Amino acid sequence: MKNAISLFTLFLFFTSSLLSQDFSKVIIKTEKITDELYVLFGAGGNIGVLAGDDGFVLVDDQFAPLSEKIKAALAEIGDGSISYTINTHYHYDHADGNKAYGPEGALIVAHANTRKRLMQENTITLPGRDPHIQEVYPKEAWPKVTFEKAIKLHLNGQTVRIFHPGNAHTDTDAIIYFEEANVMHTGDVFVRYGIPFIDGGNGGSVGGTIKAMNTILDIADDNTVIIPGHGQLAKKQDMLDFRDMLQDIWNQVAKAKKGGKSLEAIQEEDPTQKYQEGNMGKYVIQLIYSELGK
Repeated sequence: MKNAISLFTLFLFFTSSLLSQDFSKVIIKTEKITDELYVLFGAGGNIGVLAGDDGFVLVDDQFAPLSEKIKAALAEIGDGSISYTINTHYHYDHADGNKAYGPEGALIVAHANTRKRLMQENTITLPGRDPHIQEVYPKEAWPKVTFEKAIKLHLNGQTVRIFHPGNAHTDTDAIIYFEEANVMHTGDVFVRYGIPFIDGGNGGSVGGTIKAMNTILDIADDNTVIIPGHGQLAKKQDMLDFRDMLQDIWNQVAKAKKGGKSLEAIQEEDPTQKYQEGNMGKYVIQLIYSELGK
């Protein structure tokens, strides 16, 4: 529990203040998964890396000011330039690097709604924090290849399956599955900092996240290596635990609402407290209460 709370605190710090932090202090750490696949940990979302003759394929790209540090980390993996960057969703801590790699020729791939959102101003509201305004991205940072349901790329000896699991963390989510390697990047549909932030103001929902998790779990097996949006590498059981947590909270809120309890009463009882302390639990309860309807 303490580890989950610590990771959540770290997440809040990143998503609320990274644009003003000193990026010179950020260290990019590399973890090898297979001979071709790696994950980079730094600031913001985890970066998946597929290396090979087709160049580097990035899944998420963190922050533009970190681009040189990220390139230095890639140079330790192998030769080549960044040929593709795939956005798991539109949030700036995952897609800001588009501003660096797009102008350098990287082909940006994302769900169609990610392109729409990067072309407009968005307000992201974290509980207990001032709203963050994500400004319109420059044209060079917009995805040039988009999809509605699914697309496959064939790069560096891997079939890269990219699909939209339905609106979950946002309405822009993409899951990336490297089929031959059995490695999956979930973006923030699955994270490892406890109760997740679900962007209810921009198409996300708790019910949608649970459905998305069920879709992902149908694909994953016990050998699948999972790169979450935030936190350390995971296995299928970690995803099951995450799904079960959300389902348990959903069921408790649904039972309480059916029994006639108000939102405020349920928040006061707080069925999330056994999973994590803080404002996120009350926020998720509010989302579920609203999603349940009258």
